[in-house]
Amino acid sequence: MSKIGKLPVAIPAGVTVKVEPALVTVKGPKGELKQDYNANVVIEVQGNKVLVKPANNSKAASAAHGLYRNLIHDMVVGVTEGFSKSLIITGVGYRAEVQGKNLVMNLGFSNDFIAVIPEGLTVTADAQGKVTIAGINKQQVGQFSAEIRSLRKPEPYKGKGIRYETEVIRRKVGKTGVK
Repeated sequence: MSKIGKLPVAIPAGVTVKVEPALVTVKGPKGELKQDYNANVVIEVQGNKVLVKPANNSKAASAAHGLYRNLIHDMVVGVTEGFSKSLIITGVGYRAEVQGKNLVMNLGFSNDFIAVIPEGLTVTADAQGKVTIAGINKQQVGQFSAEIRSLRKPEPYKGKGIRYETEVIRRKVGKTGVK
């Protein structure tokens, strides 16, 4: 049995969790999230806690147990606090700006990259090259951040590229004249 799956998910004030067959809905001050779940788990709301239990002793039920508990926890955190990721754009002439529903980035190529901001996310860009992506859906925030980062991954020699704010790039020494 999953150690994480055993932990109950606390429901803070102002958040409602509704469990239907094969669907969990979480409503809070920042919005509403829905998540499908399979028959390998049983989800119950008891007072101000959500309990996730495996439906049987199969390996699939054991695997789904911790997964769905964490997904529900992330939904509760998302509708109360939200999630955000920050990206740092480093390089001469590299910049990003938000124009309406688009994120326009100049990353050293001949053409600018234009990324359409998905519904439910807010993106801010400042002049120092910091792009912040925020939203209530953790998966959506992480996916969009990864797509933006993949446009120009950081390189180890000069450190140019797009990196997460918490990411550390190990720098390499360039060529040396060997005799």
